[in-house]
Amino acid sequence: MTSLFATFSLDTLDGIALAVLIVMWAATGWLAEHPPASRPSVSALMATYRRDWMRQFVTRSPRIFDANIIDSLRQSTAFFASTSMIAIGGGVALIGNITTLEGLAQDLTLEPAGVRVELKIILVLLFLANALLKFVWAHRLFGYCAILMAAVPNDAADPLAYPRADQAAEINITAAKSFNRGLQSIYFALAAITWLLGPWSLIGATVVTCFVLLRREFASLSRKVMLAR
Repeated sequence: MTSLFATFSLDTLDGIALAVLIVMWAATGWLAEHPPASRPSVSALMATYRRDWMRQFVTRSPRIFDANIIDSLRQSTAFFASTSMIAIGGGVALIGNITTLEGLAQDLTLEPAGVRVELKIILVLLFLANALLKFVWAHRLFGYCAILMAAVPNDAADPLAYPRADQAAEINITAAKSFNRGLQSIYFALAAITWLLGPWSLIGATVVTCFVLLRREFASLSRKVMLAR
């Protein structure tokens, strides 16, 4: 048992790299969902547009356009959920083949310690598993949203019309948050793969991933377009 824990033990630099990955993953997601009031993120701006969508939806007739959008959103979540499941299956199969792992370690000029390489692949699988759970939940929430939308009266004078539209909007926003968290986990799973090349590669990939995500949330062209309300 002692030798097993010794094999799984992390070097100081590896531990720091892992901590940087986890902290920046959590911080990036939190900042995207809780941006400064003076500089809203794309996620926050899209939440406003989703509320506007549901209010416009009340008086739209027919509502085929809205149904197509919800169907498209559900298809997207289903696609990424399926992709995550395939990736998880491949990773689990790779972990089960110690010989392949040792050969991979040698090809990357790393120490041929199968358990250590397994640990690094498990980290990728954890991000993929989190992404899968988020995508599955987002898919279900978009389904809830579709039902709530069907319950919205098509008459603006009906006292239930706008309250139910607001409910549908909030469920839609919650689904989008879960979907975005799943995408974020996919990004960081890709960054985690670089741990096979060493801790410095993991730190560098983590920084690049955070830069890409934060730029898209706070400094992208799409954000500028959304701000022009």
